[in-house]
Amino acid sequence: MSIDAKSNEVLWVEKYRPQIVDDTILPSKTKESFRKFVSDGSVPNLLLTGGPGVGKTTIAKAMLEELGCDYIVKNGSLNVNIDTLRYDISTFASAVSLTGTGRKYVIFDVADYLNAANVQPALRNFIEEYSSNCGFIFTCNFKNRIISPLRSRLSEIDFSIDTADRPQMAMEFFKRVKAILDQEEVQYDPKVVAKVIEKHFPDFRRVLTELQSYAASGKIDEGIFVNLAQESIDDLFRLLKAKQFTDMRKWVAKNSDQDMNEMFRRIYDMMSSKVTLQSQAGFIVTLADYMYKSGLVADQEINMVAFLTEVMIECEYS
Repeated sequence: MSIDAKSNEVLWVEKYRPQIVDDTILPSKTKESFRKFVSDGSVPNLLLTGGPGVGKTTIAKAMLEELGCDYIVKNGSLNVNIDTLRYDISTFASAVSLTGTGRKYVIFDVADYLNAANVQPALRNFIEEYSSNCGFIFTCNFKNRIISPLRSRLSEIDFSIDTADRPQMAMEFFKRVKAILDQEEVQYDPKVVAKVIEKHFPDFRRVLTELQSYAASGKIDEGIFVNLAQESIDDLFRLLKAKQFTDMRKWVAKNSDQDMNEMFRRIYDMMSSKVTLQSQAGFIVTLADYMYKSGLVADQEINMVAFLTEVMIECEYS
């Protein structure tokens, strides 16, 4: 892949997002399905399933870019409701495309967050109503959260990775990451970069986001693996109990170079001694929700602040 970085973009996951299907890093059998869609010039309604950060949305965009199709992307976790369908999606889907294949597409990212009681059933009808002019592509991490009447109208592509494909994909991504670090003029220890990839594989989005955070210091070495100190988590719970929002935000910013999954885990491990018994169940449910979202969001710091704000307000501390 030739690196064509756009200087006005900030996030590496967007700055270096593959623009064509062949530049994506996926198992060959998965990539071949999308190559065929491009060569045929026809894309069915799709359901792309698999874990966060594996390239579902990336290859959907790359495919539609190659075909020259008009498309929009809606994030299912960002309050997509009936009004969104009625106005935004309906307006786009019903208008005639003047470019590419003449067919338009709507990508619903993290569609497993779409309301199963009203939004998903409505989308089932939209697929039929606008079938002559607009196609739909859904990505999800958990396909069991997509209702059967909607799934039955979609061709499913599973992004799971066979054991045999993992070494080659990891090596490809290692080479891609090294090229990005060289482009960004970041000093790095290749062994440390390999450890980060190994830790998060196959979540490539998480790898790039984490490395970009570490690269702020200009160097990526063994120092990035320093764990959160026990005393630091104690300080956090004191801030939550005192409802000191500003200081809590400063705490998150100070620790933003840490592994967020590790941070969630350490908070969970100390929760039972810091949160009243009556509040512990709610605390755990909220933590699990935001830990899941951490694999989807672009800004881990904002996600952590949102989690801590919610438990600061809703929970009581001992």
